[in-house]
Amino acid sequence: MYEIHTINSKTEKKLKEYIESRRDIKNKLDKLRENPYKNNGAHKLHGRFEGKWACWLGSNIRAIYNINNEKKIVLIEAVGTHNIY
Repeated sequence: MYEIHTINSKTEKKLKEYIESRRDIKNKLDKLRENPYKNNGAHKLHGRFEGKWACWLGSNIRAIYNINNEKKIVLIEAVGTHNIY
């Protein structure tokens, strides 16, 4: 199982706000810990985000993240609506 980390305090604060306002997001993060490559509609990004992954945390909430398999860490770099792209 992977650990979830955020890249900075701004991203962590935003993620906490979403978790507090929507109960289903905590469950989605638990699924992401299990398999960051497939759960929650995970998909590779292209263009300026090449090498990163994205998934859905709610109907209009996305997360952009990197995966470190060696350390079993999912590093969330951005969270928000589709505007984060």
